[in-house]
Amino acid sequence: MIQPVITGTGSCIPEKVITNESFHSTPFFSKNGEKLYQSGKAIVDKFSSITGIKERRYARTDQNASDLGSIAAAEAIQCAGIDKDSLDYIIVAHNFGDVSFETNRTSQVPTLASRIKSHLNISNPDCVAYDLPFGCPGWIEGLIQAGYFIRSGDAKKCLVVGAETLSRVLDPYDRDSMIFSDGAGAAVLEANDSADRGMIAHKTQTHAVDFIPVLNMDVSCSPYANDRQDLFLKMEGRKVYEFAVTHVPLLVKNLLDRSGIDIARISKVLIHQANEKMDKAILGRLFQMFGQTPVRHNIMPMTIEFLGNSSVATVPTLLDLLLKGKLSGHSVTTGEFILLVSVGAGMNINAILYRI
Repeated sequence: MIQPVITGTGSCIPEKVITNESFHSTPFFSKNGEKLYQSGKAIVDKFSSITGIKERRYARTDQNASDLGSIAAAEAIQCAGIDKDSLDYIIVAHNFGDVSFETNRTSQVPTLASRIKSHLNISNPDCVAYDLPFGCPGWIEGLIQAGYFIRSGDAKKCLVVGAETLSRVLDPYDRDSMIFSDGAGAAVLEANDSADRGMIAHKTQTHAVDFIPVLNMDVSCSPYANDRQDLFLKMEGRKVYEFAVTHVPLLVKNLLDRSGIDIARISKVLIHQANEKMDKAILGRLFQMFGQTPVRHNIMPMTIEFLGNSSVATVPTLLDLLLKGKLSGHSVTTGEFILLVSVGAGMNINAILYRI
């Protein structure tokens, strides 16, 4: 039985660190355009207590999402030890394409996947490169698609990249924008005839009818913004929280029930780094559905404290750091089960059960 197995991972963590203190003098406005008169420090401290974020990373001014993605991709290829021209597919998950510094105008022609293929100097025309815009769960969905290519026999090696520069599309006057950051992660997925490892099962849902406005694009909160035609990434934080805590545990439980794997056998849960409080609530509710509690305090590694929310890049970056022993107190060994889970704009949810 052919199984899709991750053989190499890579990530690009931008070197530019933006601390919470950087926002202390920022004038914040409500979504109705009313100035918030609490001190900047008070707003930031409350934000940090909810999200767990203390700092985040922004790309250099000369870097775009495709540049970050190329760095992560090259590292994953090197880690896998493969010939880059042997890749059958390059799938790149993102939301905004390349956005140059000091503009929020997106560039998606040509696709980021084609740009990354060019950056990597992959000349093989049978290596098909395409983009996948699917909100924050885009990278996991890319893995799911690559798994189908491999199981069908259409592909033997696929590269899945998640890259984003959310710092270019955020509204600086919106307190929710402090959550967003930049980064990239990647993985090489290869065909393997071992039935006891790799991608075991997956599940995806889209809740569009009732929840599509929860994450969208809109004008700046500030009535004094320079260009009222510019659109920025907007989030209804409370509704995102309520949606995720309600629907994500249900999806993961469905996945585990179908696979026949008891939750007690899960070693790690790698969940999209959107909000520390939200992620802990999701994990708690999931275990509660099985009549258990997450007794292992380190079952859910987190990077949001120092990397923020880089959308499609959070899960592959987490995976890369975990597999390379770069997350203090966290490790996995051969044969262990892990969950990859994400939620985001759409509203989309997905999860993969994977055996190391």
